[in-house]
Amino acid sequence: MLSCIISDVDEEEETKSWKKLINIAVSGAAGMISNHLLFKLASGEVFGPDQPIALKLLGSERSFQALEGVAMELEDSLFPLLREVIISIDPYEVFQDAEWALLIGAKPRGPGIERAALLDINGQIFAEQGKALNAVASRNVKVMVVGNPCNTNALICLKNASNIPAKNFHALTRLDENRAKCQLALKAGVFYDQVSNVTIWGNHSTTQVPDFLNARINGLPVKEVIKDAKWLEEEFTEKVQKRGGVLIQKWGRSSAASTAVSIVDAIRSLVTPTPEGDWFSSGVYTSGNPYGVAEDIVFSMPCRSKGDGDYELVKDVIFDDYLRKRIKKTEEELLAEKRCVAHLTGEGIAVCDLPEDTMLPGEM
Repeated sequence: MLSCIISDVDEEEETKSWKKLINIAVSGAAGMISNHLLFKLASGEVFGPDQPIALKLLGSERSFQALEGVAMELEDSLFPLLREVIISIDPYEVFQDAEWALLIGAKPRGPGIERAALLDINGQIFAEQGKALNAVASRNVKVMVVGNPCNTNALICLKNASNIPAKNFHALTRLDENRAKCQLALKAGVFYDQVSNVTIWGNHSTTQVPDFLNARINGLPVKEVIKDAKWLEEEFTEKVQKRGGVLIQKWGRSSAASTAVSIVDAIRSLVTPTPEGDWFSSGVYTSGNPYGVAEDIVFSMPCRSKGDGDYELVKDVIFDDYLRKRIKKTEEELLAEKRCVAHLTGEGIAVCDLPEDTMLPGEM
């Protein structure tokens, strides 16, 4: 473990308006997503200009030299709010007293790797990280799982962290929500900030359901503004589901900058009050949900927050046959994924009966 104190200032000299320092752990910290994200965290863009932070960065033996370079860049940037940088390959060191854990590191899906195999490979990583969080993190740590398949990785992680509330675990579907807002805004000829109440239902895969039934443009239901039902049901839905794959085809690499932006958006949605009447999407634990979605999986649903890091599920949403049918499909996929990782959640022998080998949005 390497540690660097960025600023050693006596308490009396600290800006009196500053809040108490928080510890933020990031896995996959030498990767492309983190390369965009870490500087946003250190600058105060995420938690605010009065929130000092310590960054605890997790890498691997192979990436450790690059991680040292990341730490050097953070140090050299002289961010006033960044009080300490710690780097390590040991999750038990990195997650010590963590109040936020952003779990980005995961093995990408390469040629010839079946989805079931990817679930097992990455699931083992998140089982170990769940155990580490359970042992040493803050009891109220908020965990954001980005590494794919993120919904089921989040489930594995929370199942291995029984001392931490299951409600504190999130799977990142905010990039999918942002993509949906972009497409609706382009079609309606408005700026994206006029689009609200957008939900991504279900899995972060091509079975995800971008909800245009409850979404609004300038306060009006989307279907009153965009009257092309065929476009909404087919082209819009498919564009959102497959946007990541198209980006790879165009650019030759998966989305990193926009993923980092969506992580920032997801955290901000939890630490700032949700605007009146609006909501945001996050993959969260389904137990007790009001929608009839199967219990005991991590499923993207509409959430609201008071800005205290917690959230509540939105109850005032409507459903039609189209929406329910597609929600059912993504639910079935997540239930199959859950059976496939039973050996990692303490629920018995794994049985892999995935309905089809669906791709993640960022895969070829």
